[in-house]
Amino acid sequence: MKTISILIPCFNEVLNVKPLSLEIINIFKDKLQEYDYEIIFIDNDSSDGTKDILRSLCNEYKKIKAIFNAKNYGQFNSPYYGMCQTTGDCTIMMCSDFQDPVELIPDFIKEWEKGFKIVSGIKASSKENKAVRLLRTVYYKLIRKMSDIEQIEHYTGFGLYDKSFIKIMSGLQDPIPFLRGIVAELGYKRTEIKYQQQKRRAGKTHNNLYTLYDAAMLSFTSYTKIGLRLATFSGFILSVLSGITGVIYIILKILYWERFQAGIAPILIAVLFLFSMQFLFIGILGEYIIFINKRIMNRPLVVEDERINF
Repeated sequence: MKTISILIPCFNEVLNVKPLSLEIINIFKDKLQEYDYEIIFIDNDSSDGTKDILRSLCNEYKKIKAIFNAKNYGQFNSPYYGMCQTTGDCTIMMCSDFQDPVELIPDFIKEWEKGFKIVSGIKASSKENKAVRLLRTVYYKLIRKMSDIEQIEHYTGFGLYDKSFIKIMSGLQDPIPFLRGIVAELGYKRTEIKYQQQKRRAGKTHNNLYTLYDAAMLSFTSYTKIGLRLATFSGFILSVLSGITGVIYIILKILYWERFQAGIAPILIAVLFLFSMQFLFIGILGEYIIFINKRIMNRPLVVEDERINF
């Protein structure tokens, strides 16, 4: 009998973890009786009572397991680490707030049984804020055009992964893994299932401007070179233009000494423009250095505080 692992990252989801668990259990009872399963929650140091609910669930259902992180290790490390702890023939990762439809689990498994190693859930539409949806769409298209690797649009990580791909993930030893980029780069025999993303059933989202920016920058610095190339090309072009402007200015000064009084304003404008460009590209370079520094330090993805039912 094949075993299906369901990996669910969570943080402060006290109202969602129990109903989600029961829905998954019912899916296996009603539609997937020929498969064994395990449900693994990896909790990113919740403070709202989620841990207590998970302990109760693990005590009642031995197929439910839990990993409690010693602290919050962010939106990328914890899910990735959890996937590498699964033991099933394949792993399905989904969020804990019901935005990823539980009813797609049988569809994922059906595609996997056809021979696909990765089945990606793609958000064809969403009930989220329309402005946020538009910004996400623009972001995905920009990254896709800028990256040497064809990125996957409207893909959050929700999907199925064969154990052979989980083994590849485990061997990467990347301290700041970006799952969506890794799937785009290393994923093989991949297919897609489109779905409508639902609204969060309970609680409130933990995403904010900073976490969204962090995700965007990790993708940008991991899978594009355009930031550094743009800085190089812009610096070269601006230096040439500055040189030409300087030569023209000197010639005009010599030829029209009495009449040529350009004043200090153009010089100030040029200096301010060049300084602003320098600060912009120093900032871009700094983003690359931040993630290079994290990879060089090679910290563990997470530190566990407790495991239950393993």
